[in-house]
Amino acid sequence: MKTLMVVCGSGIATSTVVEGKIKEFLESKGVADKVKMLKGNIAEQVNHVDDYDAFVSTTVVPDNVKDKVISGLPILTGVGAENVYEEILEKLGL
Repeated sequence: MKTLMVVCGSGIATSTVVEGKIKEFLESKGVADKVKMLKGNIAEQVNHVDDYDAFVSTTVVPDNVKDKVISGLPILTGVGAENVYEEILEKLGL
């Protein structure tokens, strides 16, 4: 089972929207049952980036973890979302 963490500033608003869209995407690819999805806020999760197979954020992340985090903003805007979905699949190894 792969793990995917979705975070935003509060762990409530945009992370919920992005989590739902990622779940729909994973279901469309037939791999949703292989991924455990979690959500939270960046303040609590920033030091745990390496605990997850993929880490998606809709907010700013510190420079020291930026290369390990996938920006979820394109999923919110719809511009470039397909590239983000593909990056998520790649990070998950699916």
